[in-house]
Amino acid sequence: MQPNSNNSDKKPGDRLLKMPGKHDRGPVDFKTRLADHEGEIMAIATRSVVTAQRTTPIIQAVEIMTHEGFRRLPVVDAGTHRLRGIVTVSDIIDFMGGGDKSNLVQVKHGGNFLAAINEGLREIMTPHLVTMPVAGSIADAVDIIINRNVGGIPIVDADDNLKGIVTERDVMKVLTTARSSRRVEDIMKSSVRVTSPDTPVGNVCREMVKCRFRRLPVVVDDVLCGIVTATDIMNYLGKGKAFEQLTTGDSAEVLGAPVRSLLSGELLTTTPDRNIHDIAIEMIQRRVGAFPVIEDSHLVGLVTEYDLVKAFAEE
Repeated sequence: MQPNSNNSDKKPGDRLLKMPGKHDRGPVDFKTRLADHEGEIMAIATRSVVTAQRTTPIIQAVEIMTHEGFRRLPVVDAGTHRLRGIVTVSDIIDFMGGGDKSNLVQVKHGGNFLAAINEGLREIMTPHLVTMPVAGSIADAVDIIINRNVGGIPIVDADDNLKGIVTERDVMKVLTTARSSRRVEDIMKSSVRVTSPDTPVGNVCREMVKCRFRRLPVVVDDVLCGIVTATDIMNYLGKGKAFEQLTTGDSAEVLGAPVRSLLSGELLTTTPDRNIHDIAIEMIQRRVGAFPVIEDSHLVGLVTEYDLVKAFAEE
């Protein structure tokens, strides 16, 4: 495994490629159709991808993702590099107590968290995933991101060998080459689920899996005091902090910690009147996936990479 970024910042096509301007095209059958611009997607994709195998222990994958700052890790055959699945930060949250994958802890290992995290990735990875061909276009990637809500797309050849990966952030970099007249308030989600600082980590995991969120603002009396992301929760495990809570090895000790213990010191926010082009550039530079939107010291919305990709594709 080489420490190369699965969300690499510098790609040769960043300043050269522009979105072809197609949107609302509906589902695309990537196995049978020819790409509009052969090979275009590979100009912005990360080609040297860090991977794992189905036998890689869950904890090792979490440590790799934490160390490298990844939200996802493709799972391949060691010999052929054939893509077998992917493990995402959402899979990790599900495993930690958010959903059905936590049965590995609760049922198979009777609640013993330490035993469960040494199982292989095959137990929690997503085996049936959305991919793109090497001949795919940027427009195809936008279709997948918007219509299927997939944040990272593995790129494969005709034999399903992994050749690269492209993310929401990669696509957003290309789309932000054009200015926009729209503002944050035009595209933000104004109905935002929130949590409180004393909410146990396990409750936050369940909320994220149930609602398919990757982040929850943390508020006290409608005043924002932080934001907790799925990556923060994964890092709580990957950096070893979760093990400081363990005395018996039971998962309840890991999941009972208050979410306030996961919040970082720096809180990045924006305001409703900011131009979405400027916000996109700031997200790329700061390497964050969302900004809480603040007005008069109160949380009024949330704007994400997905919202920005969708907005720029509609321009």
